[in-house]
Amino acid sequence: MSDQAFLSNINGYSPNEPNTQETTDPVDLRQYGTQDELSTSGAALLDVLPRVRKEALENLQLSPYASRAAQSRGRVLPEPECPVRTVFERDVGRILYSLPFRRLRHKTQVFFNPQNDHICTRMEHVLYVSYLAETIGSSLGLNTTLIRAIALGHDLGHPPFGHTGEEVLDRLIRKWRNGDTERQVDSDVGFQHELHSLRVIDVLSEHRDGFGLNLTFEVRDGIASHCGEKWGERCLIPDRHKGLDDLMKSALEHAMPSTLEGCVVRICDRIAYAGRDVEDASRSGLLTFSDLPSDIVSTLGRNNQEITNTLVRDVITESDGRDCIVMSEEAGEALQALIEISVQRIYRAPKAKRYERQVSNVLEGLFEYYIDLAISGNRDDTGAAAKAFFNYRDRHPEKNADPVTVVTDYIAGMTDPYANRMFAAIYGV
Repeated sequence: MSDQAFLSNINGYSPNEPNTQETTDPVDLRQYGTQDELSTSGAALLDVLPRVRKEALENLQLSPYASRAAQSRGRVLPEPECPVRTVFERDVGRILYSLPFRRLRHKTQVFFNPQNDHICTRMEHVLYVSYLAETIGSSLGLNTTLIRAIALGHDLGHPPFGHTGEEVLDRLIRKWRNGDTERQVDSDVGFQHELHSLRVIDVLSEHRDGFGLNLTFEVRDGIASHCGEKWGERCLIPDRHKGLDDLMKSALEHAMPSTLEGCVVRICDRIAYAGRDVEDASRSGLLTFSDLPSDIVSTLGRNNQEITNTLVRDVITESDGRDCIVMSEEAGEALQALIEISVQRIYRAPKAKRYERQVSNVLEGLFEYYIDLAISGNRDDTGAAAKAFFNYRDRHPEKNADPVTVVTDYIAGMTDPYANRMFAAIYGV
């Protein structure tokens, strides 16, 4: 029995047709024979059966609005199916084992160079997003494996030092692209972490002795369209008409994901950091939960746990049975107000702004040094920073990439401590 035949025997399922039936009755695989009986059909059937079983169960148990692995729009480079894992499970593994994912544990979420081990890092943030999004997704009958892949990969393109690092790199790139290092010049080419995340998974990540993770369309789209900086969003409607050529534009324009699973990750990106930022800020003396206005507290809660619980429950209640992900007006307004307070009291606090100047100095110093090396190709500099850069450039997957691209890829991949070490190695006396 082939994969297709096995699937078609289960309620007439065809992986090429959208599922429109709703049922929570699990399929009884015993009707297809015992393990011994199945083994007589050949070892090949047993090899593929785990994945086929999972795809069949997805069809039976998921919401009609959910994404199904068997209906994925596939990869840019076609690959043979895995006998055990669905395409989305394979994507989860590729992200988890990638070097960019490992480096997230030493990248800033909000607070730079925290001395307190309990301050949130970029790695923790993506894990929180994954957990919350999977909680919502499982309650709505969505594909939690796809959710996990998008959530774990959504910030792979973040540079060191959080959004400050992103802003500094964007400014530096725009200046150099326009051949002007003295003043800010408008350019269509800068740095955006959503767009760079797509570049990381498509081009820069090492996989199978080559480069590029070759993830499915749905995961790539969710990562490119995950923007969590639109604080006022309350109704996320998937754009199911996207094509392969639309993903870069989606990142640049913060367009909606093409799947409900991507929409869940996008809304959870905000939920995950809203209360946690205040929790971390209280350890730094910038803002405490007791400082929040009473209307926000009465709507969302008194601490991170209550705030998160309120928002997750609200999204589940408002989105149940709908082809969109929705937050109620009351909860949405309170969340937006909370984030706006955090921006003023945390992100724009004098203490944070002063540290941002230090971050800017580090990244500007690194950028100028590496640009000079990349343009000159001077290997007479035998310092550790120069050796590391030339080693990276020699292994860069795009052999004809221009100097700004190589330098941007190199710096964006750095962790906070590594960037500081390289700066000290270059400019230390």
